[in-house]
Amino acid sequence: MTKESFEVAVGDFYEMTGRVAEQYGRFWEKNVIQPSSAEDPAGSVLSDFSAALQELGTAMLENPNKVLADQLELMQKQQELYQYTVMRYLGQTPDPVVAPDPTDRRFKDDEWEENPLFDYLKQLYLLQGNSLMQMIKDTDGLDEHTRQKVEYFVRQYVNAMSPTNFPSMNPAVIHKTMETNGANLATGIEQLMKDMEGSAKGLLNVAMTDTNAFEVGNNIAVTKGKVVYQNDLMQLIQYAPTTEKVFKRPLLIIPPFINKYYILDLRQDNSFVKWLADQGHTVFCISWVNATPALRNKNFEDYMLEGPIAAVEAIQKATGEKDVNAIGYCVGGTLLSATQAYLKKKRKAPIKTNTFLTTLTDFSEPGEIGVFINETAISALERQMDVLGFYDGRQMAFSFNTLRENDLFWSFFVNNYLLGERPAAFDLLYWNTDSTNLPAAMHSYYLRNMYLYNKLIEPNALEMDGVKIDLSKITVPSYFISCAQDHIALWRGTYKGAQVLGGDKRFVLGGSGHIAGIVNPPHKKKYGYWTNDSMPLEADDWYADAKHNEGSWWLDWQQWIEKQGGMTLVDARQPGSDALPPIEDAPGTYASTRIEETLK
Repeated sequence: MTKESFEVAVGDFYEMTGRVAEQYGRFWEKNVIQPSSAEDPAGSVLSDFSAALQELGTAMLENPNKVLADQLELMQKQQELYQYTVMRYLGQTPDPVVAPDPTDRRFKDDEWEENPLFDYLKQLYLLQGNSLMQMIKDTDGLDEHTRQKVEYFVRQYVNAMSPTNFPSMNPAVIHKTMETNGANLATGIEQLMKDMEGSAKGLLNVAMTDTNAFEVGNNIAVTKGKVVYQNDLMQLIQYAPTTEKVFKRPLLIIPPFINKYYILDLRQDNSFVKWLADQGHTVFCISWVNATPALRNKNFEDYMLEGPIAAVEAIQKATGEKDVNAIGYCVGGTLLSATQAYLKKKRKAPIKTNTFLTTLTDFSEPGEIGVFINETAISALERQMDVLGFYDGRQMAFSFNTLRENDLFWSFFVNNYLLGERPAAFDLLYWNTDSTNLPAAMHSYYLRNMYLYNKLIEPNALEMDGVKIDLSKITVPSYFISCAQDHIALWRGTYKGAQVLGGDKRFVLGGSGHIAGIVNPPHKKKYGYWTNDSMPLEADDWYADAKHNEGSWWLDWQQWIEKQGGMTLVDARQPGSDALPPIEDAPGTYASTRIEETLK
């Protein structure tokens, strides 16, 4: 390159980055540097965490010696890091002062280790971040819920300040910027502005996948079936049989109403729905509506009456059978437990078995989502929902993503906005971005009575449609599958809830997390699962005597369900009948409606 061409390239680079800086400035002024309002979810969250931080400050002042000790240790480590860096510049290879966790993928670029400057930045950041988190752990006088909130909030700050998130400190971004004369940053700001337009107010839902690569009903959620019933809250899908004979007792799936049902029907090779049909089940599945302001007054009992209760009645008409088996996933399982307790009090028993997938009924151990569960946060959210009429599903998606912020937020932030790349096509992440709005009344009831007050496990504490419910009165057989690495429904918490129900129970612990541990087809031969034919009072006692099995829990469940009766074979049932004619093809309108369409 000649001197003249180099100068031109440098001039083009600075012109491009100057325009990008101006665009970023306008972006932050428009979207961030604005006062929070009653409708601003970010403002509500910050106001709640400020009280927890004040408690931390007070506790630190009461015992300053621990704070001082942590600061002195940090100063010592920083001095060691300085000496380490000098030695590196002198050509030596000393052991690092601190290293990233092996699972931390932020520093995978070779220059974070090979270049002394970037190595210094990395280790200095890790030292300071680790020290800050340690100070919180060492502070006495905080109740555990406050400590959990402070750790969550400070962790967000620490991970946001990672040098990987800044274009001038990330070697991969620097190289890309030089190669493209800053075009990556220009593309990044355009993508950032676009993502902000599709996000809930005050939040940023970073694009995680190429949404143009998927179409519900075309290359995702493609198992054949018909919508055979619908009401304001749900459509009921009956799937086409794949065997000549089917089990006499049909099967109802109740998915979580905070997400689209098709997590259980992503592709043909990992579809739980398709696999169930292949085993000989007549499969029905609820597809929940994406709520609009018109549904603001729909409550939890409406979700019960217009969800599982209405679905069972429709299945009885469609098949002529009085009895069904039911599977509830996550919140769908919580709803199933309430439904069964309600039916027991009404002296009705159409649902002959329960299967609970990663389901909380006892909410005393809510997992990491508990940082958002307190009177201040819920009241602020209720004020917001009172204005909107619903809980914006994108807001919930953002909250869940911040529980795994490096993997589900910052990695995509760097890829999309600093490197200027587009995320790859990934069906699971497409589903994760396909959020569902919730009616204001229902979501408020659910947060308060389940998460905040934990009333579901109290006999007769909750009333549904004029009936006081008691989970301990449920006597039909129940199968519980939870996941060892689940951070949304902690498996020990789900085990406590399983103890509340009456009847014969089987508890199984799958590998992996809330999604991968459930969507685990047998042919993949992944994760494995633990079984124990007994159910001692404590979860750890159950685990101590549990047997690890290779493969998928799906096979264990099929063996269990075949022992529960209703497995006589009959001719396969095709979706639609004179009693219940088909409305439209699966996956149906409710599943195909994206959240953006409900807000127009």
